[in-house]
Amino acid sequence: MAAPPRRRQKLAELISDDIKRWIATEGLTEGERLPNEKTLMELYGCAKGTVREALKILEVEGLITLKTGPNGGAVINMPTMEPASRMLRNFLHFKSLDGHQVYQLRKLLEVELAVSVVGRLSEMDLANLEANMAACEHSHPGDEDQRRQRFLELEFHNLLARACPNPLLAFMCRFLNDMLRDLVVVKKAYVPERKQFDQANHRYHRELVEAYRAQDTARVRALMQEHMEDAEHHMSALEAEMADQMLVDQSAFGEHSEESPLRQYTPTR
Repeated sequence: MAAPPRRRQKLAELISDDIKRWIATEGLTEGERLPNEKTLMELYGCAKGTVREALKILEVEGLITLKTGPNGGAVINMPTMEPASRMLRNFLHFKSLDGHQVYQLRKLLEVELAVSVVGRLSEMDLANLEANMAACEHSHPGDEDQRRQRFLELEFHNLLARACPNPLLAFMCRFLNDMLRDLVVVKKAYVPERKQFDQANHRYHRELVEAYRAQDTARVRALMQEHMEDAEHHMSALEAEMADQMLVDQSAFGEHSEESPLRQYTPTR
């Protein structure tokens, strides 16, 4: 079966791509300005609407801010990971990912990231990790507090990613943490309370900080590998439990119990 023809890029998309290349080539930095609309229209030989569409693409991607007024225009931003992470997660949302698929990567990358920051964590970094652990250990029963607990446990790993010297590895690990955060919300992976999982996370995080203080690379590697395998085990058990519970709920209360109002809408096919 022949592959579908590739969509032809719109002129505004081509212009936005060229502007990105120009920013990189010229080494422009945050706060610097792009040429004004009139100049861009002359350079690209196109209408004002096309230039504005190209700039809007860059704004949505987080690369510029469009300011109005006499001193307005397109101002370059320092890109953050959030727009890229959000777009990738939107793409993968339709792939029906589960925890096992996320952990196939996380078990490899999180271990490499953990090792990469041995000897690179400042006293402030270690203090932030310890503050995160303290917050986790003061959780209370209840859905909202359990949800906060899961997010705090993922934030421990984001703190490590911020110290990683490899920006690609740091991005990939933070992206996987975002994926897990989405799964926590979508699958309500904070219900029911899982004290054994909480206790295991607390122990691994505490021992990791001790290993970081000792700059024990071998210990860090072994702990993070074991931590990821244990977390995958708990995630798989939780997903199975939630799937069984969903079947029970639908059988007992009907297929429309506790669901989004959008479920009452029939999409046009």
